Amino acid sequence: MSVCILGSINMDVVLAVLHLPRPGETVSGATRHTHPGGKGANQAIAAARLGARTELLGAVGADQFGDTLLDYLGQSGVGIAGIRRIEATDTGQAYICVAPDGENLIVTVPGANHAVTPEPADLELLTGHAVYLSQLEVPPAAVEAFFGSPPAQSGRRLLNAAPARADAGPILALADIVIVNETELATYCSLAEAPASMPAIESAARTLIAGPAQTIVVTLGAEGALAVSTDNTRTVPGRRVEAIDTTGAGDCFCGAMAAALDSGAPLADALEFATAAAAIAVTRSGAGPSMPTAADLEAFRAAGGS
Repeated sequence: MSVCILGSINMDVVLAVLHLPRPGETVSGATRHTHPGGKGANQAIAAARLGARTELLGAVGADQFGDTLLDYLGQSGVGIAGIRRIEATDTGQAYICVAPDGENLIVTVPGANHAVTPEPADLELLTGHAVYLSQLEVPPAAVEAFFGSPPAQSGRRLLNAAPARADAGPILALADIVIVNETELATYCSLAEAPASMPAIESAARTLIAGPAQTIVVTLGAEGALAVSTDNTRTVPGRRVEAIDTTGAGDCFCGAMAAALDSGAPLADALEFATAAAAIAVTRSGAGPSMPTAADLEAFRAAGGS
């Protein structure tokens, strides 16, 4: 069938730095590049490149960044009929510092992403998909309406609950699968710091389960991922690669999982598929441009990845 994604669309301004700045510290950037990004766009590009027919709902400004992003999304195979142009508003932007080990620090300026609203005109675009995926870089009311729509309720609803929001509880309860990283897990569980052991991560994730059919997936970076439901726990090991830039790796995981589930893969296979795709993404610079194709994934597995 297909994947429908509601989410943010940004232009990423990426600064390579010798180390991530500490509070009050000024650091010099070695290089500056712009790349397509935003959680919604990244996840849509990942799903489309991995073979899923993908529709993206969102907004960009009536500016040059908006033109560039719409062109890039279209060239990546993403359906853009549901992306609005907002007059007198800038396209969303993200300012990203990337250290030599690939770790990053990100500040976003929402721009047109905050103008995303649930509107009846989107209902036609919402109909007929197998998987519905969203994040929290657009207004919560829009995400809630997206998941609450009759078409989404007849499909599989995935929420990447990032960035973590104190008011996201009702939305988490609407999703069939909630995907968070360790830091977001700690925030939602009101923990002072991210849980350090696998049993602690599993225990915390289990407290987020809102119903018997819901699964909580925790991405663990190089360590892989953990999926917890009321009666099952599954871990997927990470792939050992040389990371260049971790920006967008979580988005790649989410988009790849959506594509795998859309193809009919069971959750266990979708987790492995998503983990392998994310491993490829961290070996490349940028967010949107780092998303692998199905051919990339096939080559990765042939070379010893899985």
